[in-house]
Amino acid sequence: MSFERVLEFLHVNSLTELWWVVVGLAGQLMFSMRFIVQWISSERARKSVMPVAFWYFSIAGGLILLSYAIYRKDPVFILGQATGLFIYLRNLYLIYAEKRAA
Repeated sequence: MSFERVLEFLHVNSLTELWWVVVGLAGQLMFSMRFIVQWISSERARKSVMPVAFWYFSIAGGLILLSYAIYRKDPVFILGQATGLFIYLRNLYLIYAEKRAA
């Protein structure tokens, strides 16, 4: 498959746009990793578990996807990722506040 066909398949017109598609895919991979981490942790514990790594992968994926959404100028995607980031950060804050109090 030629490079031009790859660009056409991905609906991009330049190397810059191709780079941003790669960034978007990396963000989606980070976002997907959080579910894999959660699943493995739950299987090991034999109950539903939400490990701290879930929130770190959520933040990493959210930041990368927010960057991609800003580049693409997609207000729906921007709003969704920005809201999610706030929630992920708040959950980490609550986890660490609980540990400090204990």
